[in-house]
Amino acid sequence: MAKAFGIITAASNRFRVEGLQDYRPAGSFSFAGRFRLIDFPVSNMSNSGIDRILVYISGNPRSLAEHLGTGRNYNINSKRGKLQLLFHDEGNINPIYNTDIACFMESLGIIDRIHQEYVVIAPCNMVYVMNYDELLGRHIESGADISLLYHRVDAVNDTYLGCNILNLNRQRGVHSIATNDGSAKERNIFMDTYVMKKDLFVHLVKEAASISSVYHLSQIVADKCEDLDIRGIHHKGYFAAITNLKSYYESCLALTDGEQSKTLFLPDWPIYTSTSDSCPTQYFKGSSVRNSLISNGCSIEGSVEHSVFGRGINVGKGAVVKNCVVLSYADIGPGVHVENQVIDKWAKIRRATEIISDPDKAPGYIRRDDML
Repeated sequence: MAKAFGIITAASNRFRVEGLQDYRPAGSFSFAGRFRLIDFPVSNMSNSGIDRILVYISGNPRSLAEHLGTGRNYNINSKRGKLQLLFHDEGNINPIYNTDIACFMESLGIIDRIHQEYVVIAPCNMVYVMNYDELLGRHIESGADISLLYHRVDAVNDTYLGCNILNLNRQRGVHSIATNDGSAKERNIFMDTYVMKKDLFVHLVKEAASISSVYHLSQIVADKCEDLDIRGIHHKGYFAAITNLKSYYESCLALTDGEQSKTLFLPDWPIYTSTSDSCPTQYFKGSSVRNSLISNGCSIEGSVEHSVFGRGINVGKGAVVKNCVVLSYADIGPGVHVENQVIDKWAKIRRATEIISDPDKAPGYIRRDDML
């Protein structure tokens, strides 16, 4: 698809995942064991034929920059395409300045030099599968100025708090954009995904920056609902919004359901990632693993139930891991019982023999590289 280039917004102050985000940007979060959140929007774009992609990063960018590399792992041909990382540091002054508009303003010169007529903008904290070639085709066919992707969900009073919602008319025209406050059961959750012409995008960015230094793209688009033809496009299939630690935890564990997993990992739509060659996971005599996703390189002597494991995790003899999201290279010692936890990379649990959080509240978090 040569008509559009892609922008992935990995820098924003709208959401923060407690604990995990102290060490890495949201795009670098582990997901489904062996993937990162950034893998999904980049793979969607690559599979859709978009090979000119800008990725905006702020805050502890090293891990994300190393993971993305040159884009080679995402089947992006470096001779005709490019995956470019753009760093934003205004948030170091005050987090309120860490907006997508501020990022775009810093790189308008780069955007102006891109020859594609259209732009597809996607977030890194929302996980879904979408053919952007089809999305662009529907946008052009409709004659709209801007198309916004949304997902119809229920139970928004418990989840998706803080996400934007689209209020639509019968023709799926957007007449307003608001923040989900949990006051209604069913809502059209805006997936922070836009399609528009590049020239209109640049105009909106400049106008937003002139209005306020803390404006977001969604706010200037909301201001234009009466002046522009803005349409909503309904997304069907798997959808997860990572807005806090609880939503991250629940979204990861939901993939232990095989039927849920099938709606995200489609046979004809590969999700690319940076590979890590290691031996298969070893399951020792007496170990037990049920209803879990286990990545390669692990060593399991104890019991694992309804959990998601990254690479290279050790579970000692007699240990019990239940309802946990465990990131790579964590070490859970013999006899330890952990339940309802997010365990960060390289954490070691040896002497704290029982760590259990209330399943009806937010999960517990064990810090990266910590020794318990």
